[in-house]
Amino acid sequence: MAANGIKEIKRRIKSVKSTEHITNAMKLVSAAKLRRAKAIFERTNQYFGFVTESIEEIFNSNAEVPVDYLEGNREVNTSCYIVVTSSRGLCGSFNANVIKEASNMIDCDPEEPVIVAVGTKGRDFFLKKGYRIEEAYMRPPESIAFIETQEISKPIIEMYNNKEIDEVVLVYTSFVSSMEQKVKAVTLLPFAIKKNPLMPKLAKQVEYEPSVDEVFNYLVPKYVEIMIYRAIVESATCEHAARRMAMDSATDNAREMIADLTLNFNRARQSAITQEISEIVGGSEALK
Repeated sequence: MAANGIKEIKRRIKSVKSTEHITNAMKLVSAAKLRRAKAIFERTNQYFGFVTESIEEIFNSNAEVPVDYLEGNREVNTSCYIVVTSSRGLCGSFNANVIKEASNMIDCDPEEPVIVAVGTKGRDFFLKKGYRIEEAYMRPPESIAFIETQEISKPIIEMYNNKEIDEVVLVYTSFVSSMEQKVKAVTLLPFAIKKNPLMPKLAKQVEYEPSVDEVFNYLVPKYVEIMIYRAIVESATCEHAARRMAMDSATDNAREMIADLTLNFNRARQSAITQEISEIVGGSEALK
């Protein structure tokens, strides 16, 4: 019995060590991917700031601006939710948090919403729940290029312009730090800009060709594109950070389990040795 127990403990130690090697390797890979993703995210933020500043400049420097994309131009009946999740697991509660936030918002929607899923985890969840999936993009978010976000944003903007939807909400994970990520919901359309009285009036200094309407109607779709791409890049960054944390925790747990199993193995071996010595002593005394 003791020999069988020792063999079982050795088998478990070997199995946990194998798992520990895998989780540690995944942690190192995620750390490397996180560094690359953070660099892309920082560059994207610079471009995002330029686009939003341009839109705010037009809005604040003109008395009349087009209202098609502005908040309050129509009654909100049908909403479109762009839900950004990952296409892989082993990243802790990363996907569950996004799906939970999106589900809470969708469940409170009085009308049947339209869902655009980026990542397989969100797509699979909402399909099981029977929701309407308008579009689904199955590639891992980290591999989606900026030009590909036009394929995501163009049909959404067309639906908005055709009044098939009245609101576009983006649900994704926001990067706070390598140790902290938060789920964020942003309304992309209608576009809300608060007039800034401190911003200088530039209408007399800048002329927009062919017109302010044309420039604004061009910039807002670009804003939607960059917001979606920014969310995808940021979500990918958060995914790598969450997976690194999850694999780090799994590696630590595996090492603790190995230490406990090693202690149990040593105790079982010591017990077996003690029993064998007792049997030898008992046998020698019986021969006397």
